Amino acid sequence: MSKITNADGLPAIELTEDQKYIFDTRGWLSIPAVLSESDITEMRDFAYQMAREPESVPESERSSVGGPLQRLLDHPIVVGFMNEFVAYNSLASEDGYGFRCEGSFLTLRPWGPGNKTFRPHGGSGVFNFPGNHHTYHALPGKANSGLTRVVWELNPIVKGDGGTLFLSGSHKATFNRPLSTDDENSPLWDSYECPAGSVLFFSEATTHAGVVWKTEERERCAIFNCYNTIGSKWHAWEPPEAVVDAMPSKRQSLFRPVHCDRNVVGPSDKVNPGNAFFPRREPKPVG
Repeated sequence: MSKITNADGLPAIELTEDQKYIFDTRGWLSIPAVLSESDITEMRDFAYQMAREPESVPESERSSVGGPLQRLLDHPIVVGFMNEFVAYNSLASEDGYGFRCEGSFLTLRPWGPGNKTFRPHGGSGVFNFPGNHHTYHALPGKANSGLTRVVWELNPIVKGDGGTLFLSGSHKATFNRPLSTDDENSPLWDSYECPAGSVLFFSEATTHAGVVWKTEERERCAIFNCYNTIGSKWHAWEPPEAVVDAMPSKRQSLFRPVHCDRNVVGPSDKVNPGNAFFPRREPKPVG
C-alpha cells in the first residue's frame, strides 16, 4: 500500500508518539537533519540554479517540484506525516496516495529590509468552516490538519535569523490573536533552529508569519510544498506538465484531479506518454 512505500520504493517513516503529540498541541513540528549531506548539496545547487539561471534547467525539471527536488514531494517522512494527519487513506493504493500536493515554491531570501513583510495570518482552525480549507479537525486519538505546509530548509536556520514564526496552539484558539503579537518580538511567537536538510510541518490553520532575513552569513534557501487531502484544493497552482511527466507514476498521483469518487489509482491508471492526468479530464455530459 502507498501507506508503506513511496514512489522510490522507500518505506514510509511513521511519526513517533512524541512527534504526533507535539504537532497536535502546537500546530507545527520541526524535524532536524532529515536529508543526507549528498542530498542537501545536490538539492541546494539545483535550487540556486533554478533561482538564478532558470533557462539553463531542462524544461522537464524547471520547477520547485522538478529535478532532485521532486524526491522531497513524497520523502518517506512526508508520506508518514501525511498518512497520519492529512490523507484520505480510503483513496490510497499501491499506485497512488490519499493526499495531494497543491502548491510549491522555492524561496531564496537574502539579508536586508524589503525581502519580506511581517504579516501574521491563520489561526482558530477548529472553528473555520470546512470550505475554508484552513481547518483542524480533532477527535480523541485522531486529528486532520487540512491544508498543510511542508518546508525543507536547505541552509541552516539559527534562531533570530528569520525563520517562520508561529503562535503555538493557535490552530485551536478560541480567542482572537492578541494585539501584542503585531510585534514580531512578542514572547508569544515561537520559532525554531535547525541544520540544513531539516523539515518543518505546519497546519495552515496555525497563525504563522514570515519575517525579514536578519543574517548576512547565508540566505534562507527553502522549498515550500503545500498538501491537502485528495478531494480538496485551495491554491490556484498547477505544476508544469513536462515536469510531472518526468516523475514516476506514483509521484504523479500527487497531482491527479481533485475529487473523491473513484479516484483510486490502479495499474491501468498509471501515467504514460498519453498523459492520463493532463490535460484535466472533461466532465461527462449530464443526461
